[in-house]
Amino acid sequence: MPLETSPDKKFSHWKEDIQSVFERDPAARNTLEVLTAYPGVHALIFHRLSHRLWNLGLKWLARMLSHIGRWLTGIEIHPGAVIGRRFFIDHGMGVVIGETAVIGDDCTLYHGVTLGGTSWEKGKRHPTLSDNVVVGAGAKVLGPILVGEGARIGSNSVVVKDVPAGATVVGVPGKLITARQQEPDGHREAIAKKIGFDAYGATKDAPDPVAEAINCMLDHMHVMDNKMQSMCEALKRMGVEENDEELPALESCEIISTAEELQKIDEQIVQDEKTAE
Repeated sequence: MPLETSPDKKFSHWKEDIQSVFERDPAARNTLEVLTAYPGVHALIFHRLSHRLWNLGLKWLARMLSHIGRWLTGIEIHPGAVIGRRFFIDHGMGVVIGETAVIGDDCTLYHGVTLGGTSWEKGKRHPTLSDNVVVGAGAKVLGPILVGEGARIGSNSVVVKDVPAGATVVGVPGKLITARQQEPDGHREAIAKKIGFDAYGATKDAPDPVAEAINCMLDHMHVMDNKMQSMCEALKRMGVEENDEELPALESCEIISTAEELQKIDEQIVQDEKTAE
């Protein structure tokens, strides 16, 4: 859990901040590159300084320094925010961290992340991130909520409720994702093959709602197929003749993107013009 008082009272933390870049970004090659070409590092340095000024009661000077940092880096961090050690902002453009936000140690934010408030009232309005939290690009974490240690927030998610430790949240609004038991899906593959559909499944930790719906349909079709087979066998025992015809193979359905469709239209127009000539 992050502390309520700022851990950045000494400049010794800067070395850890720089080292954390090498640990989390394989593109980082040397210290000079990190110091000169990483806006996330620059924004954090500005914040360390402005936060010290904020705690000393120099509110206006702290806001002006953070404003300069925002102008230079595209990352807005309120000087009142509490940020722990080894904090890393990757790419960084568009990141917004509110006044009462608290960020623990070893956290990672990607570009476009907002740690915002949902109330006009003073007091705790922004989220608290525990240690080792990762927030994906474009995610919005809003309100005085607690994100537990080791939690993961998926890209473009909108989170407005507490997140348990170690959990993963995706979607709008954010929903918890939990690991599921391995399910036997041999019958799904058989039915999908029978009707000419290439089944796809979601990862066990990140179920896709579309895939879930298709899997439910395949399960239903499997039950119906078994019932039909039992009925046919019963009819045969009763002496009713039937044609043993196989189901026709269904061609796969493909959705053409707008760009591809326009390209085909352009090619057809050119072809028609050549034919007219």
